[in-house]
Amino acid sequence: MKSNFIKYVFFIAVIVIVGVAIYMIYKDDAQKDDSATNQTTAQTSSIITDLRMEIVSYDSINPLISNNRNVQEITKLVFEPLIQLDENYKLQPCLATEWAKSGDTSYIIKLRNNVKWQDGTSFTSQDVKYTIDTLKQISSIYSYNVQHIASVDIIDEDSVRLNLDTVIPFFEYNLIFPIVSSNYFSGQDIQNTDKNNTPIGTGMFKIDSNSESTVVLKKNPDWWNISQKNAKVETINVNKYSSMGEAYNAFKLGNIDILTTENINIEDNLGTIGYIKKEYYGRQHDFIALNTADNLLSRPEVRKAISFAIDKSGIVTSVFGGKYYTADNPLDYGNWTFDQNSSSTGYNPDQAKQVLIDAGWSYKYGNWQKTENYRTIRLNINLTVDSDNGNQSAVADLIKSNLENVGIHVTISKLNHDRYETALNNRSYGMIIAGTNSSLSPSLVTYFGSGNLANYQNNDANNLLNELLNLTDENKIKDDTNKLIEIYKNDVPYISLYFNKMNVIYSTSLVGEVKPNQYNIFYGIENWYRR
Repeated sequence: MKSNFIKYVFFIAVIVIVGVAIYMIYKDDAQKDDSATNQTTAQTSSIITDLRMEIVSYDSINPLISNNRNVQEITKLVFEPLIQLDENYKLQPCLATEWAKSGDTSYIIKLRNNVKWQDGTSFTSQDVKYTIDTLKQISSIYSYNVQHIASVDIIDEDSVRLNLDTVIPFFEYNLIFPIVSSNYFSGQDIQNTDKNNTPIGTGMFKIDSNSESTVVLKKNPDWWNISQKNAKVETINVNKYSSMGEAYNAFKLGNIDILTTENINIEDNLGTIGYIKKEYYGRQHDFIALNTADNLLSRPEVRKAISFAIDKSGIVTSVFGGKYYTADNPLDYGNWTFDQNSSSTGYNPDQAKQVLIDAGWSYKYGNWQKTENYRTIRLNINLTVDSDNGNQSAVADLIKSNLENVGIHVTISKLNHDRYETALNNRSYGMIIAGTNSSLSPSLVTYFGSGNLANYQNNDANNLLNELLNLTDENKIKDDTNKLIEIYKNDVPYISLYFNKMNVIYSTSLVGEVKPNQYNIFYGIENWYRR
């Protein structure tokens, strides 16, 4: 009996011990599960799914009639073009899936057929025709894009033919304007309708409301782009401000997450800490045009010597506080066609002198001179600038100093704006400092085509320009474009000086990669969120 009693006690003890062990294991696992749940909840709650942006001096949220840069930036999230540009300015499909030339001045555009407007109606070729016809009738920043479209033929619901009135190099790059709904604006004066308060688009976000102080965008659940459809951001509150100073204050108070500015002294407004600044190339390209019809500037060695003698970095530092980008050529802003490893002339005053010596020039009595046909020629170059442009005048003074450091004499003609424009139009100058908004396309017709500012003629350049009109192979386009750039730099009809800088300023609480360019500041926004 005693033996049996001991067995029972032992058996019960084992059961108790096993039970306690099981309880402790369960309790530990439960604590781990609770901890994991709490951690997941904490991570989830740290993702804030709304962003705050700004519009300064709001005019209209309809991108076809707005002249506001902020509006044009933000409405790319709502309205879409036929063709869009990626981070390297390469064409990518959007509302158009295919495009092809059907003649020198005719293009067939195939449209995406699974796209809905944000009121549920279908996107069709009629919307494309309506948008183009509207842009030709009104004054819009996009009117330039369609000015050479003579007519639009609707082939079917998913195809259109665009007929041009002349040959346009890289015309496809003009098709980046936003498309609007023909049904939505049917019977309306698009420039004077209440429907401009909340127009519909086809994009990632839609306009939910538009009050006196705020435009609210909501994520579009029916967006056609499946690959980017699951954006973390659900709502974008776009606050309206009357001045940039008001927007800066709102940013400092934490009421804005991201803003863009071309203010090169942004630190004076925001300080230097508490935010992230992403710089990118602006569109303003300033350069010197050297009139190759001029007796002295018709000589390649003179143009090359001038190019080697100009200290672009010194100019950018002295005039713009180092807050502009020096430039080698018109595509030196990140365009996909330009090989960034291409050769550069660079600043080299000794080489400037050597180029002249090799071409038979001598430096005597304080002048570069050369005897031709028993006549002595001396280097004295005229440089024309707009005296109403303070920065341009300051740049001209530095260029004069650079050139005179290597013995090239310069006379600066500082003309008021009207006289400067007259000189520019008549090509009545030796050298002239000019500026233009750089093209988003890789076209170099502005610099090599008929009537260019340098009066420059080059058979190889003309042949390349003509060949590029009909090329579709990207490698060949890139090859020909880089050959043109080499002509630009080696024969020196122009000297690129600098591009302006743009800044995207964003809060340290904004999570995600910000990689803006001249075309779009919202690449990768589907991966952004706030914490």
